[in-house]
Amino acid sequence: MHTVLTELLDLLRLETIEQTVFRGRSQDLGWGRVFGGQVLGQALSAAAQTVPDARPVHSLHAYFLRPGDAKKPIVYMVDPIRDGRSFTTRRVVALQSGKAIFNLSASFQVEQEGFEHADACPEGLPGPEGLLSQSELSEEWTRGMPEAIRERAMATRPIEIRPIDPNNPRSPRTGLPQRRAWFRAIAALPDDPQIHRSLLAYASDFHFLTASLLPHGVSWLTPGIRMASLDHAMYFHRPFRLDDWLLYDVESPSASAARTLVRGRFFDRDGRLVASTVQEGMVRDRRDP
Repeated sequence: MHTVLTELLDLLRLETIEQTVFRGRSQDLGWGRVFGGQVLGQALSAAAQTVPDARPVHSLHAYFLRPGDAKKPIVYMVDPIRDGRSFTTRRVVALQSGKAIFNLSASFQVEQEGFEHADACPEGLPGPEGLLSQSELSEEWTRGMPEAIRERAMATRPIEIRPIDPNNPRSPRTGLPQRRAWFRAIAALPDDPQIHRSLLAYASDFHFLTASLLPHGVSWLTPGIRMASLDHAMYFHRPFRLDDWLLYDVESPSASAARTLVRGRFFDRDGRLVASTVQEGMVRDRRDP
């Protein structure tokens, strides 16, 4: 298994300090700050470790409170709020240097039968075969830029991403607030379904908020553009494997008051809707008039 993926799986396992207290290290993806998807995946892992395996997570709601320092450990405090007959609820607070940087509420459910319906997978989209990966695109896009930016853009990620309609952040074109890409872990994963769910939570924060920039012809590289995730919600609908390709279909229905909303859907290769995501973020335009 690839080193960066092995490291991430180890980070998601966490160190148990007490029955409901865990500690996690961070993986620096080149930003110096903790990647939001990492703290999301670790918090979900902490909550899941206090719940029986027969009760998989079905939803989570989280808020990003403060930036995290990638050089410092994070302590996860799990509050076992409720253990019902069918549903279990957990609340997690992530602490760093004595301050809360993130909180999460997650609900787990005994597997049950019920009605079935789902959105259809978008038609006419190319599969991942033949598409360039994000790292291949970044190598071309960042050519001639400062080495620090190139290293950040081209750092090896545990999740391979192949955009369907890539948009060069150095010269972004204006388009619909929509982004579609294929996602897959860079190596085979263990069979434990909770590992796949925690990893999908981690991956769901990649290429998410930036979809809202497309109508305005700017990118995360545009001087004066400031972005930060405010919250994140996720719903797990059906079983999946993240070491097989998943289509991430993202759109932004609204932007106003220096905030923007994005929502996404994960489909497997068979077209089944396996998970949904929603996030609100801060986007400030501080460019000179």
